[in-house]
Amino acid sequence: MTNKSLFKTYAGRLLQKTDMVNEAGGKAYKFESKHVLAQYAATGCLNNTFYASAADQLEVVIDLCDSIEPEFIARTALYARKVGNMKDMPALLLAILSIKSPGLMAEIFDRVIDSSKMLRNFVQIMRSGAVGRRSLGSLPKRMVQQWIENRTDEQLFIGLIGKNPSLADVIKMVHPKPTSPRREALYGYLIGRSYDESLLPDVVQAYEKYKRAGDRTRLKTPNVPFQMLTSLGMGTVEWNEIARNATWQMTRMNLNTFQRHGVLKKSKTVKLIAKRLRDPELIDKARVFPYQLLTAFMNIDSDMPRKIEDALQDAMEHSIRNVPEIDGQVFVFPDVSGSMHSPVTGYRKGSTSKVRCIDVAALVSAAMLRKNPDAVVIPFESDVVEPDYVKLNPRDTVMTNAQKLLSLPCGGTNCSAPLKYLNKQNAKGDLLIYVSDNESWMDSNNYGWFGGSVTETMKEWATFKKRNPDAKMICIDIQPYASTQVHERDDIINVAGFSDSVFHLISAVACGDARENYWITQIERQSI
Repeated sequence: MTNKSLFKTYAGRLLQKTDMVNEAGGKAYKFESKHVLAQYAATGCLNNTFYASAADQLEVVIDLCDSIEPEFIARTALYARKVGNMKDMPALLLAILSIKSPGLMAEIFDRVIDSSKMLRNFVQIMRSGAVGRRSLGSLPKRMVQQWIENRTDEQLFIGLIGKNPSLADVIKMVHPKPTSPRREALYGYLIGRSYDESLLPDVVQAYEKYKRAGDRTRLKTPNVPFQMLTSLGMGTVEWNEIARNATWQMTRMNLNTFQRHGVLKKSKTVKLIAKRLRDPELIDKARVFPYQLLTAFMNIDSDMPRKIEDALQDAMEHSIRNVPEIDGQVFVFPDVSGSMHSPVTGYRKGSTSKVRCIDVAALVSAAMLRKNPDAVVIPFESDVVEPDYVKLNPRDTVMTNAQKLLSLPCGGTNCSAPLKYLNKQNAKGDLLIYVSDNESWMDSNNYGWFGGSVTETMKEWATFKKRNPDAKMICIDIQPYASTQVHERDDIINVAGFSDSVFHLISAVACGDARENYWITQIERQSI
């Protein structure tokens, strides 16, 4: 009789073995090169993260681009900017293309560089020497010139906000040719040279007149970015004018500032701002991340008018309109471990985001529950937090449920815990959604060694699949690392990012449209 203990079978026997150790020291599966590049492009902000430095991210991306065809690099840059709304990584990939494939760089330049901020990012990266040159070079210089020449006078003036380099610095570098006396005057004004003030655009003349005025009470506050006005000693009247003219994003970011300066004491102004915040067209134009609305809501002053709070919640409902309604049983696993409490865009001295990875995980979970009332949210860290403990109500707003998730205690990372919990209950399910940084280590029984083993998450998934053969899993990774806890297959899709595009990807997986390497396929479909 055979030795059953020696020849016993289990689900993990036929699963692919791990091939690397992740940043936290646990066993993991390494993404193929294209997926790693896409992962970094969709989540990396070239800042220090919980497990990796900014320099590490830069080195990984540059090394990857040495072995990946330029067409995919170009498509990844477009995807990261247009779909993922990222800033630093698309500019870096464009800079890499300026050396690797200048023609492709020129082809996609205007679609990646769609703001003065993006232009300054690109120039800064080029001149840093990080991609192999310390000057722009002839073709990139010509592309920058054309970009500047194609902007309106008002766009260039407003683009003055920002430094290192400033837009004025960029103009000095590339010497765009003025096509009219009016543009020649504007260039002179922007770079601090002589100019004919009478030829300046109206908005610039109004701004300069306002700056020089001893008594501004009778002057209309110019419609310029408020950063240009804050050093001028403004009072409540001026702040009211700024609030009335503010863009949607500026309004979201400065609600507390408006409150401190007495702007929100007037019911008429409150009504105007609330209407702006909930305006669907303005929300779409601002390309707002849903988590940015969550952050704004969580950080508003306690005495903020209720109409403003309600408007932020209405804006959130619009921003998550892409959340799919899914047939079948859905489970959502937000990671609430210690590493998830780090800034989602990394640490940067003087400008670290208040938004944490856990904020994104909580938002995705609450949004899915809002559209799918029968969904079950199971937070996890070293173990699961049972749904009865969290007590989420699908009828509550996304903001309310997200705040409940954010109040949970944190510990180590154990990605297999939610699946193990479902398997103990013999649960039935159709779609499982992880939102995590994927840095599981507590369930690595061979901690620090990667050969000849399978992750616990894959083992538990195999057990779950025996009961639920048609089930699918999507793993949403929100940090720039190169590994996963579940190997990519037709029933397991790994994606990355924290824009609302992840909801489209969830829908595709739920509908059965996704197959192995689905996310990479979406990037490869970007038109050059």
